[in-house]
Amino acid sequence: MNEKPLYTGQTKKGTDIVIRYPTSDDLDEMLRYINTISLEQTFIRFQGEQMTREAEQKFLDSVLASIAKKTKVCLCVFHGKELIGLSALEMRDKVEQHIGNFGISIAKDYRGEGIGMLLMNMVLKEAKKNIAALRICVLSVFSNNTLAREIYKKSGFKEYGILPHGILHRSKIVDHVYMYKDLN
Repeated sequence: MNEKPLYTGQTKKGTDIVIRYPTSDDLDEMLRYINTISLEQTFIRFQGEQMTREAEQKFLDSVLASIAKKTKVCLCVFHGKELIGLSALEMRDKVEQHIGNFGISIAKDYRGEGIGMLLMNMVLKEAKKNIAALRICVLSVFSNNTLAREIYKKSGFKEYGILPHGILHRSKIVDHVYMYKDLN
């Protein structure tokens, strides 16, 4: 049973896409997606590790529970039945309960089509609409991911810190850059 789409349209290159919240029916496609981009060793935390179906089921269950509790927004981008992008904003707790952690990934063959910017804007819009406590959005980015850093800056994110040598990416040590956006 699929959730009603939040967006149906085309990318800059004419690719038909649908953006919607995940459902329990998305398990196998989510597993394929994370394992594929992990092998690519792109600018995400996964660097070749492979998730099991059981681990992905646990992850998806926690995502759906957090969405229901209104502590997380997670949106999926589909081209047909293929998951090609995923983004989420998850709230922190206690003294940081007004801060949301943002993350995003787009499948290799669909980068450069404007999906990332659209998806980021939709996640932030959904989060502001559905999570009353949200005041600040934070993210972290590999320093060598210059394209993402520029996109974040264009979207109003500001750098607030760097952890020198904080990331091991493809056998090289790079800085970990921290950014925030005030949503008030």
